[in-house]
Amino acid sequence: MNSTVRVIPTADGSHTVFNEILGKPYHSVHGAIQESQRVYIEVGLQAALEKFPHEELQIFEMGFGTGLNALLTVREAELHQRRVNYVAIDTYPLPLAESRQLNYDALLHTSYLPALHESPWHEPLVISPYFTLTKLEGILQDLKTEKRFHLIYYDAFAPSAQPELWEPNIFQQLATLLLPGGMMTTYCSKSYVQRNMRAAGLTVEKHPGPYGKRDILRAVNG
Repeated sequence: MNSTVRVIPTADGSHTVFNEILGKPYHSVHGAIQESQRVYIEVGLQAALEKFPHEELQIFEMGFGTGLNALLTVREAELHQRRVNYVAIDTYPLPLAESRQLNYDALLHTSYLPALHESPWHEPLVISPYFTLTKLEGILQDLKTEKRFHLIYYDAFAPSAQPELWEPNIFQQLATLLLPGGMMTTYCSKSYVQRNMRAAGLTVEKHPGPYGKRDILRAVNG
C-alpha cells in the first residue's frame, strides 16, 4: 500500500482518499458522492446536457483522483443516452491497490470503476457506448492540446495545499480550453478565486453547495 495515501469513509458512507503529504482528503468528509454529485453533475454536467442538446459533450477534468467524477459522468451519460468524450489529467495517479478499496460501484450500482482506473494512460479507451476516457499523467501547466471543451470539472486540491493551481494564469489557461458558452465548475468559492476567474474573462455564478459547503462556483465562457 502507498504510505502517502489511505482510503477513509465519509459521512454519506462513500469513501475518499486522504493524502498524507498534503494533509487533505480528495473529497469532502461530509460525503464524497453527495459533493461530487452536486458540484460536477448537477451544476455542471446536467446544465451542459441541457445547454448543448445536440452535441457530443467534451469534458475535461483537472484531478482524476479517485475516478468518482468520471464514474458519475458515465452513469449520467448512459441515463441520458448522450455520448461523452472525457479527458482527465492527474499528476500523481492513485495506486491501483487503493483504487480497488473504493466502494463507489457498490453504492451507485455501477461496474465501471476498475476500468476507469486500469485504463492505459495517454490512450483513449471506450468505457461504455456513451463514454470514452483519455487519461493524461502530468501537470496542468504543461498541458498542450488542440481540444476544446463544453465543460471543465476543476477538482484540484484546496488552495491551502496547492495555491499555484488557483492563480490567475491557471484560469487564463482554462478559459482558452472552453468552447463558446462552455462552463467550469468547482467546489472552491473563495473571493480571490472568483476574481481570478473574472480576470480570465469568465462570468462567475455562485450556486448553493452540497451539505457542509455554502457556495460553489460555475464559470461560463461568454
